[in-house]
Amino acid sequence: MTITIFLSSLLGAMALGMPIAFALLICGVALMLHLDMFDAQILAQNLINGADNFPLLAVPFFILAGELMNTGGLSRKIIDIAMALVGHIKGGLGYVAIFAAVIMASLSGSAIADTAALGALLIPMMKNAGYDVNRSCGLIAAGGIIAPVIPPSIGFIIFGVAAGVSITKLFMAGIVPGILMGLSLVIAWALVCGKDAGAAAPRTTALEKLKIILSGFWALMLPVIIIGGLKFGVFTPTESAVVAAVYAGFVGTVVYRKLGWRDIKSCFINAAKTTSVVMFLVAASMVASWLITVADLPGEIVKLLEPFMDSKTLLMFMMMLLVLVVGTALDFVPTVLILTPVLMPIVHAAGIDPVYFGVMFIINNSIGLLTPPVGTVLNVVCGVARVPMDGVIRGVMPFLLAETIIMFAMTLFPALVTVPASWFR
Repeated sequence: MTITIFLSSLLGAMALGMPIAFALLICGVALMLHLDMFDAQILAQNLINGADNFPLLAVPFFILAGELMNTGGLSRKIIDIAMALVGHIKGGLGYVAIFAAVIMASLSGSAIADTAALGALLIPMMKNAGYDVNRSCGLIAAGGIIAPVIPPSIGFIIFGVAAGVSITKLFMAGIVPGILMGLSLVIAWALVCGKDAGAAAPRTTALEKLKIILSGFWALMLPVIIIGGLKFGVFTPTESAVVAAVYAGFVGTVVYRKLGWRDIKSCFINAAKTTSVVMFLVAASMVASWLITVADLPGEIVKLLEPFMDSKTLLMFMMMLLVLVVGTALDFVPTVLILTPVLMPIVHAAGIDPVYFGVMFIINNSIGLLTPPVGTVLNVVCGVARVPMDGVIRGVMPFLLAETIIMFAMTLFPALVTVPASWFR
């Protein structure tokens, strides 16, 4: 009965067009009424406590770092480096998009920011070179979703806070899976680009490559500073977000001189707007999370999944299927916030490594950014390229399939995640 009330109130509020954050609050009120414990003061207290969490300070700073990076010219430098290294290969602009997506993922941690930056810079170039526009948009969207997997990742921060899992360990464990997602896109692009590869860029000389790499040196140093600082304990994930924002601002204003005062003001305003949406979602989800625990909803889910509890692999497979289905209807952050308190008790009961589960969970939710009808990243790339959604959906399918195969391969073979994670720890 509790599961029915939880789902009907949440989905009913969403069906009426209510924003996700308010739907979560309605869901919490419905559970309180069902448990005969409604108290507006408890509701308000949990709402405030939901956002009052030190690690969540990383979210606004990473969002700000992404804004400063895109406006300050760091994204442009990354694409120039990728173009110099792989632009001359057949289908080279596709490989440029993948290479740049992996590098930029280690700068901002936001799929939407990376997709918007890559799309604005590369889609016109790919159109002019004769590439199929829908396939190009699909590739850039699929590359953009690597951002929540490779550190620094806003998704890992939100999951780590909600699940009580070390954010630093999640960051380190996400490096190799993110690279594997990029490699899956390389293989998929090589298989599908064929005759539509478009004209290759002229080959650059070794001296030109060196000049371009040196020009982009300051952009390339940001992931080195972040990952190195976390690895050697120089700063925490929360502090790394501040370092990233300050560094991106310094390089954009002093080194590349692309950021003026008006640009900085605009970056702060955009970051504040995005942060307010994310943090309100987090706060509202903590109300629902507290009531999920009180109502013992995870216990009821455990009973439903009990036939699969003897096999960790089969249980993970079933949970990944569940998240994949939910991801088609919900956006990234709401899915993480709603399912984390439901699934984590099952993870602990089955003896699954919570860091491994967290990485798989975030990868799955990232793939949800590509699946219609919601497909937030698809909407972003369609807006940037000004093309219809149905064509982009067809164009993204080979790359969506490639990343889904990689995800289920890591489900069947956990060592693909756990062994590399142990190297970085």
